[in-house]
Amino acid sequence: MKKQVIIMIMFTVTLIAIHTGCKKEDNTVNDSNTTADNSAERHGQLTHRYSADVANAWMKMQLQIMKTATGIPNVAFSRPFAYSAITLYESVLPGMPSYITLSGQLNAMPSMPGTICNLEYRWDCSANAAMASILKKMYPTTSAANVFSIDSLETVLNTQCSTGQDPVAVTRSVTFGRDVAQLVYNWALTDGSQNINPVYIAPTGSGLWESTPPAFASASVPYWGANRLMVSGSGSGALPPPPTPYSTTPGSPFYNMVKQVYDASQTLTIAQTNQALYWKDVPGVTTPGHYISIAEQAVEQRNSALDKAAVVYALAGIVDYDACIICWQHKYLYNLVRPITYIRNVMGYTTWNSLLTTPAHPEYSSGHAFLSAANARALESAYGNHFAFTDHTYDYLGMPSRSFTSFKACGEDAGNSRLYAGIHYQPTIDLGLVNGRTVAQNIINTIHFK
Repeated sequence: MKKQVIIMIMFTVTLIAIHTGCKKEDNTVNDSNTTADNSAERHGQLTHRYSADVANAWMKMQLQIMKTATGIPNVAFSRPFAYSAITLYESVLPGMPSYITLSGQLNAMPSMPGTICNLEYRWDCSANAAMASILKKMYPTTSAANVFSIDSLETVLNTQCSTGQDPVAVTRSVTFGRDVAQLVYNWALTDGSQNINPVYIAPTGSGLWESTPPAFASASVPYWGANRLMVSGSGSGALPPPPTPYSTTPGSPFYNMVKQVYDASQTLTIAQTNQALYWKDVPGVTTPGHYISIAEQAVEQRNSALDKAAVVYALAGIVDYDACIICWQHKYLYNLVRPITYIRNVMGYTTWNSLLTTPAHPEYSSGHAFLSAANARALESAYGNHFAFTDHTYDYLGMPSRSFTSFKACGEDAGNSRLYAGIHYQPTIDLGLVNGRTVAQNIINTIHFK
């Protein structure tokens, strides 16, 4: 038994060395779980001594790309968020001696490139090159104007981080960042997202989803739920029970559930209308983008260093992507009818419209509630349960900012907005808020940054 334990310990140490170590000139690997002083001797200034400015600038650039993107479903923006955030983390990880790689923790994620011991790296330069590279790869159809903006930002930030520095160290850092981006991108190509649009024939029957006015569009990314999860078991315990039994009988639980949506639409206050419009997100920065924005504002509010920012963005991106996949699994498992279909066809209000256009996918679970609760829990784990902040995401549209006492309150605000928008039932929202947090907690419990 003792021999088995010793072998297991040696195996674990070997994995850590391979995943997080640096290479000597003879290509042997050193364990990077050393003291900060030793790491400083190997690689120069540690990641925590850099500001998060370079990371925040690239997240803002991603928001610009999301605002102007066309032909991409809202939920699909979770994917570049996740992979770019992981790229950021891995590109600065060697300067974080007490942290570990996500390779070996995330499904099928390959080993990342090694650094060379005793040679200097500039982690802001590495992050800058990595983010410029991964964003161009993850948004291959973005506009020429956005490509120009990416190249310009990379040039400006590289000038800032390299001024007065050893040019050889800068080049070494840039190469490392780009190598990380390439490996992450190659991994991303295998996640199944290239095959999300085969022909889909929606099931028919009482209470089942059908395309909704005014566009009557076909089902949106019905196979998104088949994408590879980043974290094995992230959906454990998050499957909602079957929805309220369908009924067209007035006074039945299902009828009353829909009637609540209709009644709310007839008595909307200015505050409720503004809440619904604020969380519309499309057109806008998209729903995943809204949470990039909130995370970026939190990083700035706390004046977090580059190491903390890299962890925050990586966790938020991973949670967002897996939450989207799992929520879409549920949507197309249950295929529940949307309020507008029932209100028009069953309740007889044939000209009724929801405040916001109903998205082209089934009702249950609520994507906004699910994703908002998941993202809120991720940010809670980074900054605590009582992080008061004001969200300025839509200042650029002239919308009033919204203030919250916590990330959880923010997530609930987003989820409940969908009742006022006329596109979700309250029980669906309530379950989404619970199950989204479950997914996030599963991920928090499973992956480790230290």
